[in-house]
Amino acid sequence: MKDIKIGLIGAGRIGKLHAENLASQIPNAKLVALADPELKLAKTVADNFNIPYHFDDYHHIIDHPEIDAVIICSPTNTHTQIIQEAANAGKHIFCEKPIDFDLDRTLKSLEIIKKNGIKFQVGFNRRFDPNFQSVENKILQGDIGDLHILRITSRDPAPPPISYIEVSGGIFLDMMIHDFDMARYLVKSEVVEVYAAGGVMVDNAIGEAGDIDTATVTLKFANGALGTIDNSRQAVYGYDQRIEAFGSKGMIRAENVATDTCIVSNDKGSHQPPLPHFFLDRYKSSYLTEMIKFLLCIENDSMPEVIGNDGLKAMEIALAAKESYLMNRPIKIKNTT
Repeated sequence: MKDIKIGLIGAGRIGKLHAENLASQIPNAKLVALADPELKLAKTVADNFNIPYHFDDYHHIIDHPEIDAVIICSPTNTHTQIIQEAANAGKHIFCEKPIDFDLDRTLKSLEIIKKNGIKFQVGFNRRFDPNFQSVENKILQGDIGDLHILRITSRDPAPPPISYIEVSGGIFLDMMIHDFDMARYLVKSEVVEVYAAGGVMVDNAIGEAGDIDTATVTLKFANGALGTIDNSRQAVYGYDQRIEAFGSKGMIRAENVATDTCIVSNDKGSHQPPLPHFFLDRYKSSYLTEMIKFLLCIENDSMPEVIGNDGLKAMEIALAAKESYLMNRPIKIKNTT
């Protein structure tokens, strides 16, 4: 099996996770270089995972003749420029979500990707979670008949720093975009209308930064199914991730994954273990699986399971949800493809 030589751009928390998986968990992955504007950080991560080269300029990775694929973990506002340069250099690309905050820049990037014939996968890792995959399989097998209602709950244990909120793109593009993708993945139909409501209920500083911290969205799908999503930046009991699919013949639920299965019962009641602290713990296996699948696409010359159009469609829903919240009315989805 030929090694796939990889350059990683971005050494933040998600970049570190991918670096660890690529360096120690995937035998045919050869992590050659890492780039981050903070050279000291790049060196630290490179040293930790025995990455031969580190740079403060990602162009050294784009221009490296031996690198086959680029993993983009940099801030969202840098994604499309890096995507376009990497695609024109013939590199296969894995990019964290969202592709961009702007549909036109995203469409241009997808055109360049298609023109160059490279593999492109978007980092919607939750599709690779075994619990959610089980829900999908049971829906496809007809276990609940025709799907009528999909409910998704996604709540973080604590809000991120305000400095992150200011550049995140907002709760719909930053946080709920995962749930929009999951809704499409499970319903197998496009969203045609969105209605969003929300507010600042956790931290006034989030509102001052131009965002909200609590939101609900109702989705209408082309096949007639309905969906509801709720997000909060703060669930004091832990990282809350649940899905319920209701259909003509029954219901499927994917509950939270606890840190262990022990339940203590005494004179004070019954007590369950806490939920995972955050996404790096809850979705650790799915991050590994998505990267394995990406590299298999390169090796086998096959189509990625999460393609650029999936990233585009989730963006369309997120932008419509943001517009709906601001306008306080339902918004029809303006499908660009």
